[in-house]
Amino acid sequence: MDIFERLQSGETIPFNDPYYSNIHDAASHTTKLLAEFNATTNMERVRELWGEISGFPLNLTFAIQVPVYINIGKFTSIGKNVFINHDCSFLDIGGISIEDDVLIGPKVSLITESHPLSPAERKALTVKPIVIKRNAWIGAGATILPGVTVGENAVVAAGAVVNKDVPANTVVAGVPAKVVRTLE
Repeated sequence: MDIFERLQSGETIPFNDPYYSNIHDAASHTTKLLAEFNATTNMERVRELWGEISGFPLNLTFAIQVPVYINIGKFTSIGKNVFINHDCSFLDIGGISIEDDVLIGPKVSLITESHPLSPAERKALTVKPIVIKRNAWIGAGATILPGVTVGENAVVAAGAVVNKDVPANTVVAGVPAKVVRTLE
């Protein structure tokens, strides 16, 4: 297994792992593509570059406002009719799945990566996937942490920090995010 498969299988990878540099190499490759991606105003070129970054062709119904930041890219999948506003950050080694009809506000962070709490192990890397289910809306400045699933039709309020799964048809708000309303 390569280092990405090891991480996604649940292994904690120490910073001194002999293959840790593969993460930096992949991130450097993506950073080079992002430089052009974030500088272009041509939506067709944006789609092409996103395809190069992620390895997946984008559906023509997908819309994204640049700049957007992503560390690797090939672990993010995006459905149909998705809108991603500007200045979002995705750390995707753990896997990010954005289903159809999702709205993502500006300055949203989707973070699949973390580190152990123990000071002796803190430089190690762990990952857990994020899933944003169909028709969810992630408000401006929200942060979704590793291992979270945002349920279908759910709303994450602006500025919320989500560290637990969000039930379908609910609104969550606050730090940490809590259910504040049920949607009909």
